[in-house]
Amino acid sequence: MVETGLEAYRFSISWSRLIPNGRGPVNPKGLQYYNNLINELISKGIQPHVTLHNCDLPQALEDEYGGWVSRDIIRDFTNYADVCFREFGDRVQYWTTVNEPNAFALGGYDQGTSPPQRCSPPFCTTNSTRGNSTYEPYLAVHHILLSHSSAVRLYRRKYRDQQHGYVGISVYTFGFIPLTDSEKDKAASQRARDFLVGWIIEPLVHGDYPISMKKNAGARIPTFTTRESEQLKGSSDFIGVIYYNNVNVTDNPDALKTPLRDILADMAASLIYLQDLFSEEEYPVTPWSLREELNNFQLHYGNPPIFIHENGQRTMSNSSLQDVSRVKYLQGNIGGVLDALRDGSNIKGYFAWSFLDLFELLAGYKSSFGLYYVDRDDPELKRYPKLSAKWYKWFLRGTIELKKDASFDSVGHLFQ
Repeated sequence: MVETGLEAYRFSISWSRLIPNGRGPVNPKGLQYYNNLINELISKGIQPHVTLHNCDLPQALEDEYGGWVSRDIIRDFTNYADVCFREFGDRVQYWTTVNEPNAFALGGYDQGTSPPQRCSPPFCTTNSTRGNSTYEPYLAVHHILLSHSSAVRLYRRKYRDQQHGYVGISVYTFGFIPLTDSEKDKAASQRARDFLVGWIIEPLVHGDYPISMKKNAGARIPTFTTRESEQLKGSSDFIGVIYYNNVNVTDNPDALKTPLRDILADMAASLIYLQDLFSEEEYPVTPWSLREELNNFQLHYGNPPIFIHENGQRTMSNSSLQDVSRVKYLQGNIGGVLDALRDGSNIKGYFAWSFLDLFELLAGYKSSFGLYYVDRDDPELKRYPKLSAKWYKWFLRGTIELKKDASFDSVGHLFQ
């Protein structure tokens, strides 16, 4: 990281590693592991950005009460956050409570493609026998939002005056592009944005879910009490935006005629994926789309402080160290971030995904996003810089220009 010139590093804490049973005694080895990592980062001038939950719930809590589908999780998550704030908050200033709860809920509670693999027919893509796809995604996100606001309330009351940190949440987003120029497809694109992005952000800004969601989902989407709504409003110091690719959107009103519906049917819009989420196919470079999505946060959600938490190019594993497509992707999208910054978006920083090749949630080792290749056949797991690592290093040092624009030299890893 030092060699590359990183100013910040984003990682997740494993709740199970720190508190194996979800509550109760802290594992001293887990505590030591994260203290070592944080201290090493700080000693090298690298700012830690820490996520508390990324698909990783202690199995004991899943077994005891179903994890995120139960309100009991609010208490346990808040206590877990309290441990992290207490133990690491003197050195960590940027906290993300939950990583992309919208994608987590769709994969984990609707389609069953990711942990905890809960779903019900005909919506399952796995052979799961647990869950209900018609309402559990809504329920899980509801409890995630309440857990987030509870943890933020605790931090602000107990730690902020001493630690001066910030607590936010991240959201997965696409570029939502109408399939045609028809008014119906344009409305469907906004509805898709409501259902995937507004689902998380609107409660944090306005204290409630988007009107289109409440109308189409009806009684299957939970309601906030007045107190919960007030606690949610303004409870995120920043938003982490996760963006890779675009979807075409077309109107699908017939979906609402189906008696058994999940959240994707409630959307009454069809999402046409331009690249398969589970493939190794490379993403197109569309900086204008990222710029537009960032500007939508400015337009619809009060222009919150934003960190780009994930953005990167997918390639086949072991394809080549000369990853020209990744360089073009990073170059283009960082340019899109700069354009959004100039448009007035409140961008605070950018994290490329990912620093190293790693085990991907959807594709395992079939695809890679890393700036550094990891030789998994080597017992020492030796790392080799790809062309993108060298490019990123030069970019962060300000020794190259993008768009032949010298002002790019001031835009590094964190926007000051």
